[in-house]
Amino acid sequence: MQPGQTLYRIGQTYKLDADYLARINGIRDPSRLKAGKRLFIPGARGAKYVPPTVATSRRDRVAESKNTSARSPSTANRSKTRKPASPVPSAAKVSSAKKNNVLKTSGIHFIWPVRGKLVKSFGQQGYGGRKGVEIEVRQGQKIVAAAAGRVTYSGNGIKGYGNLIILKHANDYFTVYGFNQKNLVDTGVYVSKGERIALGGSPPGYKGARLHFEIRRGKDAIDPVRYLP
Repeated sequence: MQPGQTLYRIGQTYKLDADYLARINGIRDPSRLKAGKRLFIPGARGAKYVPPTVATSRRDRVAESKNTSARSPSTANRSKTRKPASPVPSAAKVSSAKKNNVLKTSGIHFIWPVRGKLVKSFGQQGYGGRKGVEIEVRQGQKIVAAAAGRVTYSGNGIKGYGNLIILKHANDYFTVYGFNQKNLVDTGVYVSKGERIALGGSPPGYKGARLHFEIRRGKDAIDPVRYLP
């Protein structure tokens, strides 16, 4: 967001409801948005010009100018090469080469849907086939949305996956969450990244608890580990 822009005007520009934009971006009070915040806009193919509708104070403009000019070239270069420290879930304990090679997904930044041990890698045969990964969980453990999107399926009608959830994201990306003890969202609703959508459960016919997780581009399954932090 740029100084002076409002969620309402952004929604008008992209022909989306402002309340919907607030929900999928986890915004509780749209009146307190700050310049610089990045928004997820479903279906957007590129940035559009959104005219400012709220006057910005001279103090804000001066402060923004100072913050920009205060960064020397050497500082800017260091900021590009330095990565902030962040906790990594145990499911992400893969080779250092993979951790440092997270693929870009056209503005979508996926997160791990649960913390747990990775017990099946992409391409290996598991309880949910070869198309995803399986993560060890506790019964009833919180499962969250890996990115903001719309629930296109929530049910248990697909054989082999138990209670299953499928989310549709921007740019034709999908995420799949299987073996749930209980689904907490219904088909058609929109969810925010990190929002609780299910409780961890077991694959049909298996006593241990685990999550089946996939990332797809269109109909093609891709290795989730390469798209996760």
